[in-house]
Amino acid sequence: MSVPATNLRMTPVEWLLLAILGGVWGGTFFFNAIALPEVPPLTVIAFRVGLAAILLWIYILMAGVAIPRELKVWGAVGVMATANTAVPFFFIAWGQLHISSGLAAILIASSPLYAVVAAHFFTSDERMTPGKLAGVASGIAGVVFLIGPGVLKGLGTDLVAQIAVIGAALCYAGSAIYGRRFARWKVSPRFMATGQMTLAAFMIIPFALVVDQPWTLQAPSLKAWSAMLGLALLATALAYLIYFRILGAAGAINILLVNFLVPVSALLLGIFILGEALTVEQVVGMAFIAFGLALIDGRLLQRNSVHGAVR
Repeated sequence: MSVPATNLRMTPVEWLLLAILGGVWGGTFFFNAIALPEVPPLTVIAFRVGLAAILLWIYILMAGVAIPRELKVWGAVGVMATANTAVPFFFIAWGQLHISSGLAAILIASSPLYAVVAAHFFTSDERMTPGKLAGVASGIAGVVFLIGPGVLKGLGTDLVAQIAVIGAALCYAGSAIYGRRFARWKVSPRFMATGQMTLAAFMIIPFALVVDQPWTLQAPSLKAWSAMLGLALLATALAYLIYFRILGAAGAINILLVNFLVPVSALLLGIFILGEALTVEQVVGMAFIAFGLALIDGRLLQRNSVHGAVR
């Protein structure tokens, strides 16, 4: 059975939601950088998904969201919980202990490239085109310029940590394509976010209890607690409500474009909140990202071809 067709060109509402998601996830690396020096990765992730699951259940029960009972739906939710939450969350958190946040962001930004290739073979309406490939390449180049080309000097060192983060990017690409089936089954995006976080919590919390024994750890500082709350409330509960809304409407490749916007949002937060300076390289990076997003969206190339035909 084929994957359902989607609105592959983002509407203004979906672009706005993508920008919000990019802003929310822009704080993930920041929150991790604060929490991880004090709290082990598994415990951070367990707190993140556990609290998010509780909050999301409160939300969908109050909103009267239908809860599916079919085993195939819950089985697919389990796949998403593993590939889109538990595994990549751990890989990124562990990887950040060994490589810089900037390098981790660049490696994660490669996920749309994997999605373009995979979607070509596993979907009927997200075929690979030269425009999409050029757009992904432009977006990745923009991320490199935005964070600073010097961060690439870290490539080749801490190879296992880099492979782990690339593994997270592959998980995100594969799960975005796999997750499109929920639109065909007419499963609520709000339930998907809740179900995914719930099953991920059941997977991660026992490991954290056994491996980290968090009750034996030194109490985290207020700053670390605040970072973990930010991860749970913003970067998880809210973020995945938006994620599944966009995925169901616009497809796998479009939702993964958020990885180009995450470093942009982190940069803008630094400029407007921390008073950091804007560099020429960062301006170039944002231009590359904007151009890449336009190419992947497709309207830019279509407009040019129409003008060429008119001439």
